[in-house]
Amino acid sequence: MNDFLSNLSTYIFWILYVYIIISIIVVILLENRNPAKSLIWVLVLIFLPVIGIIFYAFVGQDFRRKKIISKKSLHRLNVHANFDYYRNREQEKDDLPVGVKHTIMLLEKNAEAPVYGQSKIDVFTSGAETFDAMFADMEAAKEHIHVEFYIVEPDEVGHRFRDLLIKKAKEGVRIRFIYDYLGGFGMKKRFLKPLKEAGVYLHAFLPAIPYAGLSKVNYRNHRKLVVVDGKVGYTGGVNVADRYIKGNNLGLWRDTQVRFEGAAVHGLQNAFLIDWFFVSQKLISDLKYYPKPKTFPDLQNLVQIVGSGPDTDFENVMQGIVSMITSAQKYIYIHTPYFLPTEAILSVLQIASLSGVDVRLMLPEKSDTHFAQMATKSYLLQILGAGVRVFFYRKAFLHSKAIVVDDLVSTVGTSNMDFRSYEQNFELNAFIYDKKTASTLREAFENDLKQCKEITIEGWKRRKKKERLKDSFARLFSPLL
Repeated sequence: MNDFLSNLSTYIFWILYVYIIISIIVVILLENRNPAKSLIWVLVLIFLPVIGIIFYAFVGQDFRRKKIISKKSLHRLNVHANFDYYRNREQEKDDLPVGVKHTIMLLEKNAEAPVYGQSKIDVFTSGAETFDAMFADMEAAKEHIHVEFYIVEPDEVGHRFRDLLIKKAKEGVRIRFIYDYLGGFGMKKRFLKPLKEAGVYLHAFLPAIPYAGLSKVNYRNHRKLVVVDGKVGYTGGVNVADRYIKGNNLGLWRDTQVRFEGAAVHGLQNAFLIDWFFVSQKLISDLKYYPKPKTFPDLQNLVQIVGSGPDTDFENVMQGIVSMITSAQKYIYIHTPYFLPTEAILSVLQIASLSGVDVRLMLPEKSDTHFAQMATKSYLLQILGAGVRVFFYRKAFLHSKAIVVDDLVSTVGTSNMDFRSYEQNFELNAFIYDKKTASTLREAFENDLKQCKEITIEGWKRRKKKERLKDSFARLFSPLL
């Protein structure tokens, strides 16, 4: 009898297991994903019993298609409705090349990104100058400070940041702080407790707890932004950590951050309050958070603040970058710490280079993620073969996420050039149409070249077969890295 029950239980388990596997495969097929990705997941589910199902539950579901996180979009319409006068800046667009106009139109439609004109823009290329300026602006706050970071380390810079928030909260300034649950995992209760006690409004983004859904753990908030009184704002690649000032085992981290003053700050404010609505379920659209922007008539620039993530209909940031690259006539200079390109990005880079555009890609020689670096190396032969020039930054760790095209168009933000940034993370990029900013970023790139080693196609082909095989194996996991 015991044997019969044991055999019956085994049969029932396998029947249920096969049913679950078939059901998941049907869902994957109906989602009409990229065929290669679909095939990978089917193989994982078939050849990794039980583990495959667990892996799919955590990192395999496509929430952009399922719209499970789409409640965030409710807030977007409420806030943007108050600022329709930013949408149409036809006079400023008239002198732009057709390709650039197409990028602007694309981001207006796919990301609902208003066009902000005549903002003051400062570019920072070191952690020291970034934190000096950012902390000074926060110190000067009179009404509110909104901050959102992927990582805040409980180190010296992290404590300076925390103590400044506490100080301003005690002065009566309203502080709202969003941190990513996994990225901010180093912030223990003893680090956060003084913030709460001082009256800082604090929320973790998508905490890995049952009611939030463990299956969403793969979707992280990678955004970094600061808004002070609705008048000054920051975004870029810099997290709050000592590594940007003191360095770590990789050396001093090289990053890029932009400071906005004027109309463009409203775009950053809007991005933050959408995320605040998501984490707190509190709708904030009071016009006091959008004071009349200071104008800079002598600065003829345009800015779009573009968010992208599992809550958007399209891969907004990636599509904007594809459009930028397509519009290039002279050069494309790219900073990125990871290069795991989607087919769209890989294709347009090859086409641009083969068409005679000077395409240069700068990557760190050493990475904080060894497996991602291995996968990155597997893509280089394809772009080297198309004439793209590849440089390894050797001074320290290059964490900058910046692209500049033709001394006219640039983007700085939180998105790496990889699948995770374009398809899974919540990201934020500023698309800037400004000759001065583009020139500054180009000069910074050219200065960084002094610390680089150029990779040639002949040398890359001579790498050992064992090394190339390891890189190719890592590449199979590119969509998950």
